[in-house]
Amino acid sequence: MGRLNKNAAMAALKVKGLRRRWFFNTFAVIATLGLACVLVVSALFAWFSYSSVDRQLHAIAKETDAHVATQNADGLDALFEICVAYTETFGEREGIALQFLDANGKVATSSHVALVQQDPVTADVAQTIEQKKACLYIGADSDGDRRIMALSSPVLYQDGQLAGVFRYVFVTTAMDLQIGYIAIISLLTLLLVATVVLITSNYHIRSILVPLGEIIEKAKKITGGSYGIQIETKFDDEIGELADTINEMSIQINQNEKMQSEFISSLSHELRTPLTAITGWSETLLSSNDLTGDTRRGMKIIHREAGRLTEMVLELLDFTRIQDGRMTLNMELVDIRSEFEDVIYMYGSRLAQDGIQVKYQENDVEMPEISCDPMRLRQVFLNILDNAAKHGSDGKQIETAIHYADNTVIVTIRDHGPGIPEDELPLVKKKFYKGSSKARGSGIGLAVCDEIVLMHGGTLTLENAPDGGTLVTIELPATQ
Repeated sequence: MGRLNKNAAMAALKVKGLRRRWFFNTFAVIATLGLACVLVVSALFAWFSYSSVDRQLHAIAKETDAHVATQNADGLDALFEICVAYTETFGEREGIALQFLDANGKVATSSHVALVQQDPVTADVAQTIEQKKACLYIGADSDGDRRIMALSSPVLYQDGQLAGVFRYVFVTTAMDLQIGYIAIISLLTLLLVATVVLITSNYHIRSILVPLGEIIEKAKKITGGSYGIQIETKFDDEIGELADTINEMSIQINQNEKMQSEFISSLSHELRTPLTAITGWSETLLSSNDLTGDTRRGMKIIHREAGRLTEMVLELLDFTRIQDGRMTLNMELVDIRSEFEDVIYMYGSRLAQDGIQVKYQENDVEMPEISCDPMRLRQVFLNILDNAAKHGSDGKQIETAIHYADNTVIVTIRDHGPGIPEDELPLVKKKFYKGSSKARGSGIGLAVCDEIVLMHGGTLTLENAPDGGTLVTIELPATQ
């Protein structure tokens, strides 16, 4: 159950990852482009508005220059008076007011009362007086209370003397507000469009990610060994086709697994009869005194190899029972320490003949009887000891211990061999996996042991010991 929950969580994380990727790769791009469009629209509207006022200022300035030129002023003072009179009758055209400044930049008169209050100090006036050419200014007025757009145009007498300056002033406050409104409206429109896109796209992405998450979860269950389970197909599209493909694969794998289990089971049963006969007759022949020399030695090899094959056949039968769900436990209250010590004594004597010493760390800690299947746990202990002897025989020593802590019986078996490569540690309990080991075996012993321990509610872990060798730890709950 914990494994399934973990798989579901991993599937959910991947789905969330796809949603984040979609958000940043699609929605974020749309939002960025939309914001850029808002800025461009606002900038274009501002440019158009200010350009229109600029054209109006220059058009009125051109009209004024033409009018003044037709007056044929007789002298500089007469020209000055003509300009004053024209300014006072100018009024206000399309929001543009007119100031007339003397040659020093002082206000002589104005078409608007508010523009007479103080002399302008903006850059356009000084530049026009100095350069004697029209200059445009956009920014704060002299008093700093409002933004203006001002065009200062020089009034020159025939000999080039400066009679004064016409200053055309347009207050941009209302226009700036209008530009701001356009920007706000564009931004709100973008937010509305983005919200609609987000809602509709989220619905669309959910229609993809939700069934994809279900497919991932079911696919992981199939990977974990739940062959034959089916994914409910709700769509007649690529996702539905993917689900159908995985369903077909699941059925095919399930059929192959059944055929494999049936074949292994049938073969194992067929092998047991001749192996039993070989083992029995080899024992009979060895018990007699008729065999001597190489003949007796050869018969011992036959007897030993027949026993090894018998153990492999029994492992295969256990494996098929596990695959089919037919393995059961005969539970009873057992003194687990006594059972473990018996296995150590029995198998230790056998390994001593091969020069391998089995050390048992005794302790006096009281250990309660636990509910278990003693035959199956003996099988686990023997299999792990056998692995330690095969893979760690170079160390010539196996250390074993059993102790009790926190309502848990803990069994440790450690060899002093080369250990297990780090990249193979997560795989050693998988069925038929042998890795880089050259030792003989079917590759299913640890898988069977792991399943037996799991059926007891315990755990079986393998790790490399700090100073070399492999450490196997079996933890069994004392209460179930």
